[in-house]
Amino acid sequence: MDGLDLLKKDWKSREASLPHLSYDEIYKMIWKKSSSIVKWIFIISVLEFLFWAVLDIAIIDKNYWKEIEEFDLTEFTIISNVVGYLITLFFIFKFYRNYKRINATDSAAGLMKNILKTRKTVKYYIAFVLIGSAFTGLVSLYFIIEHHSLTAEATTAANYDFNTLAWIKLSLIVLIGLAVLMGLIWLFYRLIYGILLKRLNRNYQELKKLDV
Repeated sequence: MDGLDLLKKDWKSREASLPHLSYDEIYKMIWKKSSSIVKWIFIISVLEFLFWAVLDIAIIDKNYWKEIEEFDLTEFTIISNVVGYLITLFFIFKFYRNYKRINATDSAAGLMKNILKTRKTVKYYIAFVLIGSAFTGLVSLYFIIEHHSLTAEATTAANYDFNTLAWIKLSLIVLIGLAVLMGLIWLFYRLIYGILLKRLNRNYQELKKLDV
């Protein structure tokens, strides 16, 4: 018996001693990992909601509403905050339902379907945050500029030209700042939720290898 045959014999003897996971065991491992990931998505969304709620309570006072009223943003601020919180609560509810569905899943095909649903829900949530933040910022900027224009009409022509130029510069700075803020928000959500989504996608790919 040559060296190659000896190596093959040794490898086969080692292979026989290694643990072999069954289809059900592999599925249960993936199911547990997926359930844990979706649970963390739900927990993070709840903590995020509480953080912004507490921050709003800490910031909003009489001076805040006075400034908001000065720019005629009172109604918009109230409506946007209420709508924003309601939609956020809706997504939190969706995350919770996704978690419960995955916990109740008893087949690999069902688990794959729920993983895809969870990934879509998270992506829609991130899109809502980005679009909502950009919309709120742009509308607020519009009302501020509109307030400036109405106020400037009562001033002299020279002051009006000067103020207009100053406000144009300020508007550009605010727009650039808003773009940077949107980029930071996107990076934050990509970091927090992106890691979890990558793990879910890895689980999905492992399920596909089971030839479901």
